[in-house]
Amino acid sequence: MKCSKVTRKFGLLLMLAMCSMLAWAGPSPLDTVQNTANQALAALKSNQASLKTNPKVVYSIINRILLPHVDITGMARSALGRDAWMKATATQRNQFTQEFTTLLVRTYSSALASYTDQQVKFLPPREDFSGQTRAQIDSLILQPNGPSIQVNYRLILEGQQWKVYDFSVDGVSLLESFRSQFASELSQGNLDALIQRLSQHNTQLNTNQS
Repeated sequence: MKCSKVTRKFGLLLMLAMCSMLAWAGPSPLDTVQNTANQALAALKSNQASLKTNPKVVYSIINRILLPHVDITGMARSALGRDAWMKATATQRNQFTQEFTTLLVRTYSSALASYTDQQVKFLPPREDFSGQTRAQIDSLILQPNGPSIQVNYRLILEGQQWKVYDFSVDGVSLLESFRSQFASELSQGNLDALIQRLSQHNTQLNTNQS
């Protein structure tokens, strides 16, 4: 299975976004976002010397700081598509979600390893999110030797915790990119075949990054 060109394009930008835009709660969500972003970026800085040579360092940063604050199941469901998800068995859903999570981590870990002191600037919220269950936060990725790039984050409130369920970079949605890719794969076979192809792709990525 091949990653689409759009998926590759996100690269480091999405990983920075994912490390920056984590869960927030309480009356001042922007302050919490910025504090969490500082924690993620600090982890990159402190491990910068080993990011490219030790994939486990990158995996640890993603799993420890990022994944607990991402709606993985919701992302997997949206990426697969409503019809395919509703027709899938519980076992198929679990297998797909597992492989989808691994795909996210493995695909972007190599990009995250290329971190070179990029910074994140959050834009003022456009509205008060009190009483709402969905929100969008916009930011700019500031690159040392290049133009800034706008990244938008979409979040959903689960219980008392906000979780990321999608990103867009330059107007291109992460979920829409994966959904298009998976729809093409499903048109050539059933869900079990897609899961198998994802598993093979993830194994290959793991081998290349080891």
